Amino acid sequence: MKEILSGNEAIARGAFEAGVKVASAYPGTPSTEILENVSNYASIDSSWAPNEKVALEVAIGASFGGARALACMKHVGVNVAADPLFTASYTGVGGGLVLVVADDPEMHSSQNEQDSRNYAKFSKIPMLEPADSMECKEFTRLAFEISEKFDTPVMLRSCTRISHGKSVVELHEPVTGLPEPRLVKDPRKLVMLPGNARVRHPIVEERIVNLSTFGDSLPINRAEYRSEEFGVICSGVTWQYVREALPQASTLKLGMVYPLPMNLLREFASKVKKLFVVEELDPFIEEQVKSMGIVVVGKEIIPLCGELSPGRIRAAFANTGITVEPAAPMAVDMLPVRPPNMCPGCPHRGMFYLLNRLNAYVTGDIGCYTLGFMHPLNAMDTCVCMGASISNASGIVRSLPVEEQRRVVAVIGDSTFLHTGVNSLMEMAYNNAPATVIILDNRITAMTGRQENPSSGYTLAGEEAPVVNIPNLVRALGIKHVVEVDPYDLPASRKALEEEMARPEPSVIITNRPCCLIKGECRFEKGKVLEVDQNSCTGCKACLAIGCPAIEWKPDASGKKGKAWIDPLLCTGCTVCQQLCKFNAIK
Repeated sequence: MKEILSGNEAIARGAFEAGVKVASAYPGTPSTEILENVSNYASIDSSWAPNEKVALEVAIGASFGGARALACMKHVGVNVAADPLFTASYTGVGGGLVLVVADDPEMHSSQNEQDSRNYAKFSKIPMLEPADSMECKEFTRLAFEISEKFDTPVMLRSCTRISHGKSVVELHEPVTGLPEPRLVKDPRKLVMLPGNARVRHPIVEERIVNLSTFGDSLPINRAEYRSEEFGVICSGVTWQYVREALPQASTLKLGMVYPLPMNLLREFASKVKKLFVVEELDPFIEEQVKSMGIVVVGKEIIPLCGELSPGRIRAAFANTGITVEPAAPMAVDMLPVRPPNMCPGCPHRGMFYLLNRLNAYVTGDIGCYTLGFMHPLNAMDTCVCMGASISNASGIVRSLPVEEQRRVVAVIGDSTFLHTGVNSLMEMAYNNAPATVIILDNRITAMTGRQENPSSGYTLAGEEAPVVNIPNLVRALGIKHVVEVDPYDLPASRKALEEEMARPEPSVIITNRPCCLIKGECRFEKGKVLEVDQNSCTGCKACLAIGCPAIEWKPDASGKKGKAWIDPLLCTGCTVCQQLCKFNAIK
């Protein structure tokens, strides 16, 4: 049986066919859909974790229990999960353990462009990299076999194009005959005290050598000979690009990008007159090949930043004397630019409008509310990583005179607060850093597609779950001043902001309106939308200051003047714009 699947769907199918028992993840583009699809398989216990570190630790625990286990995250999530990852390399596994990481070259939805292959080398564990959806499924299955064969976690690396691109996948039945999970005591292997870790380290180093030799005959590493004039070493989606742009090239397609198959590399290099490495982001393969004494051309012509494409590869090889395949004609792209924006009725919009008007210095975080940076709100000044808004604010106020401290406000969402913001707020309270924190509680993990989290009241499977009481949690951390506000009530929200920003000690404001895209949660009745009374509208543009997509500007015939208009198909009736109109023109 065959189906057309995305890479993420295929990885989920591969986990099912591999006999995975436990899967855990934290949502993050472009990896989110993996666990959402894994949850469709009843044989797998799948769940969202509060963060990536916990997700990997859950998978490690399941592996220790003898079950095959999967953890999934985006590339920056591995930074959070690095602590258990490095130690799991030493402990090894019980049941097979696979960590899927989805990189994001070009930063379509990420704050950096880091190359996760470096984590495989750094933590000394093997990494596989599929080139299409079929390989996503098959490599997932293979990863579990390698994990158990070599007693090691295995990383599977995807990227945005592989995760979201679709191709034909042949489906198979799940494997049978796997050992039943059970507890096996082996503390010398699994308790990483220094004495035990010293014993394990040489085993880890020997394992990498053995894996390299294993890779020489591994079918997913294959040499494809076409031209003797030049050859290209590549992996993953770049192999697809090379085959399109340079169809005459001999290629060494690496399915396992770490450790490299040294003997296979030397053999391939000996059979071509000129050797290239085409890879996205870091010169990861290139540097290792050069360290073997093999002459190779890589980042001298291949861009270091951004994702590759057949067009970029054609441009890179244009001055090398190698003939490139001309691009197929394409339709001219006439689509208008669509900058990201908060949704109509988003409960975050009014709060950012007020922060701008109060001239606050806003330390931001990762989520929908990061769009508070965008024009016309212009109300975010920093954004580093998950949970950093509170820590950054705590550090900033310590460097400022008292009169400037009051301007510092940290903004964080409910899911991100539970991800890593709790520790940051604990630090702020413990050290009495006089900043204001706003927790924008929209009761969901919104930006990645409205996934559940510990404060939403539901699990990944849709079952009811205990709800973290954020106000009580904040008080338990030592914050004395906690205020809950309705973010659609601008006067009340402004009053709360002014009062809390004036305090000479840490305080927290919690907004209490859900994401308007949660089914059944938006408080506004269908059809109860706002409209602009054209006779009362003066064209002052005050309503445009919130940047709501439902509000449009309709210029008059001269193009010099005009009036606002509200799209009834987009308006949710949140009334934020109505509160800004001084002429009672919005009704």
